[in-house]
Amino acid sequence: MTDQTLMDNPTNARHTTPLNIPRLHLAIFAALVAFFAIGPFFLYPVFLMKVMCFVLFACAFNLLLGYGGLLSFGHAAFFGSASYVSAYAAKAWGLTPELSLLLGTGAAALLGLVIGSLAIRRQGIYFAMVTLAFAQMVYFVSLQAPFTGGEDGIQAVPRNMLFGLIDISSDRALYVFVFVVVFACLFLIYRIIHSPFGQVLKAIRENEARSVSLGYRVNRYKLTVFVMSATLAGTAGATKALVFQLASLTDVHWAMSGEVVLMALLGGMHTVFGPILGAAIIVTMQNYFAGFGAWVTVLQGAIFVVAVLLFREGIVGVLGKWLKKPL
Repeated sequence: MTDQTLMDNPTNARHTTPLNIPRLHLAIFAALVAFFAIGPFFLYPVFLMKVMCFVLFACAFNLLLGYGGLLSFGHAAFFGSASYVSAYAAKAWGLTPELSLLLGTGAAALLGLVIGSLAIRRQGIYFAMVTLAFAQMVYFVSLQAPFTGGEDGIQAVPRNMLFGLIDISSDRALYVFVFVVVFACLFLIYRIIHSPFGQVLKAIRENEARSVSLGYRVNRYKLTVFVMSATLAGTAGATKALVFQLASLTDVHWAMSGEVVLMALLGGMHTVFGPILGAAIIVTMQNYFAGFGAWVTVLQGAIFVVAVLLFREGIVGVLGKWLKKPL
């Protein structure tokens, strides 16, 4: 929201903060920060860290789908490749957590640039299938490459000293690091969405032909948002590898790509906070319904069908309509 918009609409000005963030959004962010700050005193820290990692993964994916209008069936490639690179760097090279995290994120960004450069030449279902094909290639490389550990993955990833000084071997100490990384990335995604770049993305999503006629280099914007989404998904994957001290084939499997699509759709694609709720619901179900074994997927499918029937724009999307405020 620009200063001119605020001057033209005094009502908007009354409902925003000095940072031009709507008060409702600021309140929701404050509630999320408060919940995750006090969460470890009531809930298992590793569970909360898993939720945060998948919240970031879902928000990164939604940046591409919800705002860029590009459906990727291969986002597990970036999540998983970053997980493997980060785990290998920490275990084989003994790098500190922040360096292994940056290395994994950089690997995902590079992979995103390569895949995105080729995928954006197609649209619709063809774009989705190209991303799926590349993701399957990454899966088979992860299965066969000697450094990935094959079906065993990379296990017992060490939690080295943060910056060479701070011991994060305990879950509570690592929790602070994950909390800072995830919320910094979430704020970055929020600023991207509400920047002029984000407004152009929405225009391309709604009417690509008109955006081209206005002089925007559409493919450049698509590639940029694809790389951004891949990079942030890589950050989530690299962080997850440090949390569980494991990088496995599950991280690059096609089912992981489907899972993140489910998270975004369940919460609400064209919303800021929808993927956060969607990821929290899916991870909580997987954690607390684990005793049902294979029936967990059946329960997930049933809940997804009900949610689609009752909340066609996602749970948060419908709530936003009821409140008459964008969420």
